Amino acid sequence: MTFSTLLAAQLRHEPGRPLLTWYDERTGERVELSVTTYANWVAKTASLLVDEHDLERGDVLLMDLPAHWLGPVFLGAAWTAGLAVAFPGSPAAEAGGPAAVVCGPDGLTTWAPRAGELPVLACSLLPMGVRFADPLPPDVHDVGVEVWGQPDAFIPYDPPEGTDVALLSSEGPVTQDELLGSATGAGSPATATGAGRLLSAANPASPPGVTAAARALVSSGSLVLVAGADPARLDQIAEAERVTGRLP
Repeated sequence: MTFSTLLAAQLRHEPGRPLLTWYDERTGERVELSVTTYANWVAKTASLLVDEHDLERGDVLLMDLPAHWLGPVFLGAAWTAGLAVAFPGSPAAEAGGPAAVVCGPDGLTTWAPRAGELPVLACSLLPMGVRFADPLPPDVHDVGVEVWGQPDAFIPYDPPEGTDVALLSSEGPVTQDELLGSATGAGSPATATGAGRLLSAANPASPPGVTAAARALVSSGSLVLVAGADPARLDQIAEAERVTGRLP
């Protein structure tokens, strides 16, 4: 089982269905991505990682992003390209060193000094994924500039398999088979009955949030991702979005 095959099946079955809805209560932003739009972002981002920055199947992508809709996009792009995802502080990632890093504005202080030795891709986190308003440090790549020129389809020359590592966790490597199998709750993907409309306030680019994101993305469900909301506001969003379940 691979992420790519599951996403392709959703594209064939229900391409216009909302797949990811993002609320940022700190800025008032709401973004909704259909299966088609999400797949397009994943393809462009996978191409950016592989064709522009020479990442290869089995490489490690370190994700230092806050809760944001680009988190699930980079997860999907990494798994489509056969990359393993790690997060800051992961002993497994630090032991071998990542092949590339993607960060937000708050990560520039940490990662810009390493931009001469590995690709550092920075996301402005501005609406619609646009570029930074101010110049970035030398050798840091602006995702909001580079991603738009990538093709709308991505076909890996070395396609990943279910046995490829998808996540470097504190408990050890997790393969795509294991991650996606646990996310769907079975050994095969959910069918048209789906996993419902699931709400999560966990950062997808973190150990607690990655499984929540994967579950909605692969189970014919839909993820409502929220940042900066208090419990009362979460209840309001859940009602407005017709949420059928909540994830950690």
